[in-house]
Amino acid sequence: MNQQGAANLHPSAQNDGRGRIGRKRHVQTENCKMFGTLGKYKPVKIRGYSGEKKYGVAAKSVTELLKKGCQLLQLPLSGAQVYLYEDGTIVTDGFFHTLPEDTELVLLSKGQTWTGVVCDIGRLLNTDRHADSLIEAAKGLLSDEKSSKRRKILSDLLQNLDDRSELESREEDKDWFSGVDARFKTKSAYMRYNCESRIRGYMKEVDDATKSAQKAKVKAEILKTSKSLLEMLKSARYNGSYFDRTEKESGRLCTKEGWFTCQGSYDQKVCQSLHSINPYGSRESRIIFSTWNLDHRIEKKRTIIPTLLDTLQNHKTTDVNLNYFYQLLFTRQNLKLVHIVCHKKGAHNLLCDTKKILNTTSNAGKAQPKPKAKKKRLT
Repeated sequence: MNQQGAANLHPSAQNDGRGRIGRKRHVQTENCKMFGTLGKYKPVKIRGYSGEKKYGVAAKSVTELLKKGCQLLQLPLSGAQVYLYEDGTIVTDGFFHTLPEDTELVLLSKGQTWTGVVCDIGRLLNTDRHADSLIEAAKGLLSDEKSSKRRKILSDLLQNLDDRSELESREEDKDWFSGVDARFKTKSAYMRYNCESRIRGYMKEVDDATKSAQKAKVKAEILKTSKSLLEMLKSARYNGSYFDRTEKESGRLCTKEGWFTCQGSYDQKVCQSLHSINPYGSRESRIIFSTWNLDHRIEKKRTIIPTLLDTLQNHKTTDVNLNYFYQLLFTRQNLKLVHIVCHKKGAHNLLCDTKKILNTTSNAGKAQPKPKAKKKRLT
């Protein structure tokens, strides 16, 4: 190679004195030049696994970053690794050079793992949900957030962070009782009343059904049935215990803290969206909970009440299995608590069990006499 040609080569690719060109070094230098990081410090934000405080660190390589980071966070250098905060990608030297400045990284000791921001969410759920700093942080992020999806996440998180469910009386949480009649002194008393009101509404629909009866005899039987069902409801205090967190576990639909979980639509065993709410936590949650439904699997208007009326056309109240109809109309045997999104308003296409409509003696009817066996003649 002539002198002029050698002069046009990259400085790192000059003749090494033995007639060979340092091609490998030339490629490495060009790669670093492409990333624009050769000999330059890259500023990043670094934090530990359990700490929320971020530190600004500038380094030329991951090796240097690990040394500085471990010293700063007082972690052992052996086995330490750096990960992207966002998605948990391990940061290598090659990858490090491509990162934008001020990228947020997590420095972990040997044996620790990081799967991304989901780790922070998990830790957040295990912290004191009533910490004022968390509430203020969520409010601050929400005020500047542009993404509609992240705004939804932050607003839902803030709603649960600002939780006063441990408070029970009107004196303790006046805001919760805003708009609630003054006769209710505790949250549980009002929630019980809320459930009772829904159940009373179902009873009213049964009473209204008497208006459709034409024959006086049939109408009388319907009235008897209605009164009997009402007495059963009164003895059960209108099943208001379903919403009362102070009741025994077997009698309520919520946890002792007041959390309710959607039970899914009538044709599903569980809620696929995992809807949950604590109406005891805030006034807003209480109002939102009013949109949740106690949905009849076997439908009240389309199936249960018409079946009851049809049965009374040809049978007396004493013949009807009132326990069965009571369970279908007013109890958890046929009721599911569902989020409004999971409430399917179309026909459920489920029927009453014809074997349970009448009492056992009525179903059996009159016993048929057994045919007499012919006596065999002895021979």
